[in-house]
Parts: sequence; C-alpha cells; structure tokens
Amino acid sequence: MATDAHREFKNRLYGQFARIGKALSSPHRLEMLELLAQGERTVDSLAEEIGLSLANASQHLQVLRQAALVDTRRDGLFVHYRLADPGVCDLYHAIHSVAERRLGDLERLVREHFGDRAGAEPVPMDELLARARSGRAVILDTRPVGEYAAGHIAGAISVPVDDLQRRLRELPRDRKYVAYCRGPYCVYADRAVEILRGKGRQARRLLEGFPEWQAAGLPIHTGLERGAIR
Repeated sequence: MATDAHREFKNRLYGQFARIGKALSSPHRLEMLELLAQGERTVDSLAEEIGLSLANASQHLQVLRQAALVDTRRDGLFVHYRLADPGVCDLYHAIHSVAERRLGDLERLVREHFGDRAGAEPVPMDELLARARSGRAVILDTRPVGEYAAGHIAGAISVPVDDLQRRLRELPRDRKYVAYCRGPYCVYADRAVEILRGKGRQARRLLEGFPEWQAAGLPIHTGLERGAIR
C-alpha cells in the first residue's frame, strides 16, 4: 500500500503529465501545432490562418507555452512562435494516429470532405524518395512560400497552389508530378493534383506531408531555391 508521501508524489507526477493533455484539449491549439510544424509563425499569421482574433490567438499560444510545447523568439516588434522540440511534432502525430484508428466519426468526416481518394493513388514516402533519387518525378511543394522557405523536401519546387494555374507553362506535359502540402488533411495537394490532371499532366499526391517527411529523417532543405524542371 502506497505511503502518503508516495501518493502525494504520484498525484503531483500525473498532474504534470496532465498539463500537456490540458494544453492539447483545444481544436485551435492542435491546429496551431500543425501550422508550427511547417515553420515558425507570428501571432498575427496564426490568427489570420485559423480565423481568430489576435487576443484569442495569443491566449491559446500562452497555454501552449506554459505547457512548454512552444518556444518564442523576438524580432523587433514581432514575436515568433515555434515548436519547442521535435518531440512535440511526434506527440501531435501520435494523437492523429490513435484518432484515425479508434474514432469512426473521424473517418466519416474525412470521407465526407475529401470523398474517395483511392483514385488519386497517393504516393507513400518511401516511393517518393526512390522517385526523387532516380529523377522519375517532379516534386511540387504546394504550401505558401514562407513555409517552403522554412523547410521543404529536398529537390522540391515551390509552386503554391494559388499560383499553379499561372505557372502551368513551367510544368512540361511529359513529366510526372507528385504534389505535397502540410499533411494528410491539407487540401492544397489535392487541389494541385486536380488542376494538373485537368490540364493533361500525370500527377499524384504524397500520402503524408512535410512534417511527416521531416520526422522520418528524410532529406530536407531550407531557403528559397526555385529550381528548373528538366
């Protein structure tokens, strides 16, 4: 039977663990972690992306910071937020994984929103790595340019989905394309594949997104390095 001192320790121990759970109990804070997995962001950027007021976004970020899930750096008048360490991204992916396996409501929600993705033949990471090394595919990063600059799949070309129609002339019809974005629930890559196929290109999407690729230890680059398509 536990002593009073050990019981007190256990209560305090699990109280510390519960701080993480409480910080992750908000849909907005989970979405913030997904966005920060793409690269650091300001409060203004996160608020605009998620559709929150600055005050509300700041409050959510303070909860994440108090749970030691995010860090900050100041650049003049702006405060930039980032994930505290790679383990936070792993935790976020673990939540995704358990929810995908256990929550039927999640499966129905995704199916209702995206429809049947089977026809799109998503490309797993190991296949894309092989294609990239052999030059058998052009990899398109369809996220905003700032996220590409913060980190992208090595060899990928930045073509934000909103710019794709305008830049179709840069994408020869005789090449095969693989588009990727923020993750499996991001629509950018799906939209890019739809546009490319509608314009006579062979295109598929990466099954996962950039954070999963980075977490797997696969090659990445940073900076704006717009390459030529050969």
